[in-house]
Amino acid sequence: MSDFFIFLQLGFAHITDPNGYDHILFVVALCAVYSVRQWRQVLVLITAFTVGHSVTLALAMLQLVSVRTDVVELLIPITILITAAANFFPTKQTANRPPPVTNYRYALAFGFGLIHGLGFSNYLRSLLGREADILAPLLAFNIGLELGQLLIVSAIVGVSFIAVDWAHVARRDWIVAVSVLVLFMAVSLILTSDLVAAK
Repeated sequence: MSDFFIFLQLGFAHITDPNGYDHILFVVALCAVYSVRQWRQVLVLITAFTVGHSVTLALAMLQLVSVRTDVVELLIPITILITAAANFFPTKQTANRPPPVTNYRYALAFGFGLIHGLGFSNYLRSLLGREADILAPLLAFNIGLELGQLLIVSAIVGVSFIAVDWAHVARRDWIVAVSVLVLFMAVSLILTSDLVAAK
């Protein structure tokens, strides 16, 4: 198996790993308010997140940006908490209709993607060590991340479809339930992060 496919698999495994569920929580919080009928908009939303984390992942791997690991470890759950909290105030929300994907959500996905990219870079840097050629592994890892994200999005939108369209759970109740769960898990991650726990 070529190195390209090895790093592609590593990227996919990293974002879908239940033991490192912080990135999963962010994607869940980001997409929880949308329906399967909005798949094109959700795809663009996730792409905005991908572009964001790709920028800082590349900059960090090229050693043009450097942020302390413990700071990144704290910032990532903060992005999750803010995204989950924002779900309580969607625009034009009704009980049965999902809100539109607004420019605000695209900006949020891109901006917070920049922070998540720093987290991805710490992991990828530990894999590469002192390897000189990082461009091919970086590309492969990013593609793996995107494929993993699409799997997570498909799962959350699919479960949303079953809950809202089949089981007739009010969309607002679904959004609140998912967002509250994610919010509490984000708070737990914040409280156990090195910077907070050390105080």
